[in-house]
Amino acid sequence: MSKPKILIVGASIAGPTAAYWFAKAGAKVTIIERFPHLRTNGQNVDIRTAGVTVMRKMPGMEAAVRAKAVPMEGISFVNSKGRTFGVMRPTGNPDQQALISEYEIHRGDLAQILFDLTKDNKSITYVFGEQIASMQQHKQDDGPITIEFANGYPTSEFDLVVACDGANSRTRAMGLGCGVRDYVEPVNWWVAYYSIHQDLINGSKLGQSYSAPGGRFFGIGPDSPGTNRVAAMAIYPPGDHSSILPFREAMEQGDDALKQFVARHYQGAGWKCDEAIECLSDAQDFYASEAVQVKLPSLYKGRFVLVGDAGYASGPTGSGTSLAIAGAYILAGEAGKHKGDLAAALRSYNQQMRPILDDLQKIPPFIRPILAPQTAWGLWLRNTILGFVLWTRIINFVQKFIAGSFANSDQYKLPDYEWES
Repeated sequence: MSKPKILIVGASIAGPTAAYWFAKAGAKVTIIERFPHLRTNGQNVDIRTAGVTVMRKMPGMEAAVRAKAVPMEGISFVNSKGRTFGVMRPTGNPDQQALISEYEIHRGDLAQILFDLTKDNKSITYVFGEQIASMQQHKQDDGPITIEFANGYPTSEFDLVVACDGANSRTRAMGLGCGVRDYVEPVNWWVAYYSIHQDLINGSKLGQSYSAPGGRFFGIGPDSPGTNRVAAMAIYPPGDHSSILPFREAMEQGDDALKQFVARHYQGAGWKCDEAIECLSDAQDFYASEAVQVKLPSLYKGRFVLVGDAGYASGPTGSGTSLAIAGAYILAGEAGKHKGDLAAALRSYNQQMRPILDDLQKIPPFIRPILAPQTAWGLWLRNTILGFVLWTRIINFVQKFIAGSFANSDQYKLPDYEWES
């Protein structure tokens, strides 16, 4: 019996993870990425719960992640005068993580690790600078899919097409016959990340977090010696859907316009914001995006299936990376388990992911008021309560409850599959 031919669209986290497990299930995998090279920019991401479980099943991955983990010992919360009113640290137990993860890593570093784990596999082929031009399913959605490519890669038939190209997936729109923004639920939140060639936290291994009225959050963390990483978030009231529109307009105009928009939003916000914003125009690794959730009635249609943010972006829950890693593992595992019956494999994948998605896509109600209160009074109240909770170490008890949904690495009992190789 010939090996199943799998096309994966997107070479970020979900794509290489899916390729790794499909290859172990005996498939022949092609990964296409529309950018000409591996993208290594982006934000810090956490690996939690089911993501930790899958990571430990991939030889060498946990050690590689630990070697590249963000060198941060915790987060110091500061007021407008730069005074610390509380510190939050990780638990030290990666199987029962706190709000700060033991597996925090730059998204680009994680993408590189997964690429390195898969690039030399003879069953996996990477094609950069390519994207789908057309997709045609056969036999009433139960046969191979013919793919025409936009940039010269030969037209081919695939037994399964897997979309792993992000929350605003073009492949999802093509495979499901919908609009790019269909099934995308905004949460009125955007984020921006970049590096600066200055050390504004004076060599500290503690990241510093500051909030200003208007739902503005600004964080500066340690990076390589003499440099810092900056994270800027804007969190608008949940029902005010017009607030996010200027950010979307800036995104459509490109990075220069987006940098100017971010700079204006934080100008005069206090603390060290102006100093960090001065470095923004020269940032080479600038990355910004709208935080959204993707919620689909079904994760597949015929021989087309979605994994990671393309199928279930989690928004500001901090679980997107773990969902992508776990989803890739379950999909490939079910394909190997139901060998020769992809329809059964896809049904099982959809069923097994549902309870995990229902849990990890829940946005905790405390996230908005903790990160970025809207008013000066709300900010004072947040600082007072959070300072008390951290000073008394009540947080160590509270985290068992408020962080429970993303803490326990054994929370979701993932299946153990039999692999061919």
